[in-house]
Formats: sequence, structure tokens, C-alpha cells
Amino acid sequence: MTATTGSKNRSFPTIEFTDSEAGALDFPSSKSRSYSYYTPAKRRATMYEDVTVDVQPDPERYLTQGWLYGFGDGPGGYPQEWTVAKSSNWHAFLDPNEEWEQTIYRNNSAVVHQVELCLSNAKRARAYDGWNSMWLKFVERNLGAWMHAESGLALHVFIAIQRSAPTNMINNAVSVNAAHKLRFAQDLALYNLDLSEAVDGFDGLAHKQAWQAAPEWQPTRRVVEQLTAVPDWCELLFATNIVFEQLVGSLLRTELVMQIAARNGDYITPTIVGTGEHDYDRDLAYTRNLFSMLIRDPEHGESNKALFGTWLSTWVPRCLDAARALQPIWSQPVDKVITFASSLDAASVKFRFLLDDLGLDIPEELDV
Repeated sequence: MTATTGSKNRSFPTIEFTDSEAGALDFPSSKSRSYSYYTPAKRRATMYEDVTVDVQPDPERYLTQGWLYGFGDGPGGYPQEWTVAKSSNWHAFLDPNEEWEQTIYRNNSAVVHQVELCLSNAKRARAYDGWNSMWLKFVERNLGAWMHAESGLALHVFIAIQRSAPTNMINNAVSVNAAHKLRFAQDLALYNLDLSEAVDGFDGLAHKQAWQAAPEWQPTRRVVEQLTAVPDWCELLFATNIVFEQLVGSLLRTELVMQIAARNGDYITPTIVGTGEHDYDRDLAYTRNLFSMLIRDPEHGESNKALFGTWLSTWVPRCLDAARALQPIWSQPVDKVITFASSLDAASVKFRFLLDDLGLDIPEELDV
């Protein structure tokens, strides 16, 4: 057996700096914390622009070697083929609300605090004692049923859009939209639990039976489930925020609940439902900007406008059927100050104004 007489010499590679590594290059703004790789919408870049514009990579802008990652079946990153809508520059969209990660937490925290304070005051003042039995039944069935629609749209519509849209600016706005829906659905769930504990005879499970079996709710449930099956992210956003929310969501929240709750001795429900309407106003603002951009696109505007017309012909009849099926719930409260016809007319007028503002033709179904 041969003994080892000495240790083996080991060599290590020498690090060689080529000045090609990140941060090696000095240029006029290299020491600045303000970014100049994009043109801001105004004279100065905002924090929203700094943390969203061009954060998501795109081979058409900066990745000369193509996508750095992709799917096993071929497409890489965020293919523009995931929608049939076209844009000469998807990156031109900026959210008018300037939503980004910090604003999600700040704004939702303020709303949660408002709702908690409202519910706490209601229990302390025993505000539910003045409600009549018919209004309690209306809230337990119909407001609870709407909670399922909000939750379904959050989890299976807006989260799906967020993964598919081609820019970080669109994805940020849609992510906030999903957070709004999730929070509002949870607010309604907590409200239902509070009423179950505070009011004798309040059936906290009635909403489940209404959503799953009540005839007036089945067309709404059908539309929500049809939305979850749409593969085109842009159609999904259009059908939900432009059509469904106008003809069904706002019809129920604004044109019914917000109008009649106070007449039935209830000031708590409008406070909670009002947060959902405020969320939708903000979400509609970014949606309006996005589709205005697509309709006015210098290269694809006309084809986009024709495409959106076909989407209207598909979704307007479905949503109108869902809206009209809800007519019986207008008769349930004791004190009614509006009719279903006037509520639907008000919702239809707002929908027409929205379409006219976008430059889209009014569907003939609205005239029936």
C-alpha cells in the first residue's frame, strides 16, 4: 500500500471583470433614483409609473434574445395571442387610478376599517331591532346570494385575467379589481355572520339555497359561470366590467339596495354595499381607459370596434335575461319606493352612456 506523501495542489478560476456586468456602466442618470427608460404621461414620472411601467419583460421592447421563460407547449411569457383584440402598443395603457401594490393595502385597509366601525356601531345601538321581517328575509336571501357572484368573479374571472394580460400596467389594475371583489364578498359574509348572531330568526344559510336553487337567481348564476369559461382575457374583462356589472351588478346594488334600504329602517346595508359600488366606479375607470385606447388605436381601432360589437351581441342578451329574472325580488321588501321597470331603465341609461362614450353602437336588445 502506497502512502500519500503530500497534499494535492488545487487551482481556482480567477474572476475577470469585463465591464459587462449589471451596474458597471456609468451614464448621466446612473446614480439617480428616478428612472428614464420610459416617457411619463406628464412632465414628471409618478411613483405608480416607476414601479409598473416596463417592469414586466416584453421581447418586443427590450428582450432581444426572446422570452427568458415559456410553457412546455410552445408560447413564452405573455403571448399577445391570448386575446383576439389587437393593440399597436399595449404598454400605452396607464391606470387612471394609479393603483399598485402599496395602494391595494392602503385603500382596502381604509374600507375594512369603515365597515368594521359601521358593524360595531350597529350592534352597540341595536340597530337591527327596528328591521321588519320582510327586510330581514330580503337581506338574508338576496344580499347573501350576491356574495357568491362577487366571490366567483374575483377568484375565477379577474385572477385569470391578471395572469393573461400582456403588460404589468394592465395586470396591476386587474389585480386590484380582484382584491376589491374578494374584500367585498368577505364583507358580505361577515355581515351575514353578524346578523345571524344578533337577530333571532335570521337564517344565515338562506343565501346558499337562493344562489343554488331560487329561480330568480339561476340566470345570474348561469352568466357568472359562463364568464368563468371564457378563454380570451380581453373578452372576459369587457363582458364583466362593461356589460355584466352595468346591467346586473349595479342594477342590484345601486338601483335597488341603495334606494330602498333606508325606507326599511336600514342604514347599515347601504354603507357596506356602497363600498362595493365605490370599488366598481374605480374599476370601471381603468376599464374605460383600456377599451377607449383599443377602439381609438390607429392601426387596429376599427377591427377592435367590430369585435367589441360581437361581444356585445353575445353578452347583452345573457345579462338582460339575468336582470329581468331578478324582478321578483323588487316585490319582497315592505316599503318599496321604486319599481323594477324604473330600476332597469336607470341601469340601461347608464349603460348607453358608457357605450356612447366608448364609441360603440347601442345593442338593439336594449330597445326591447
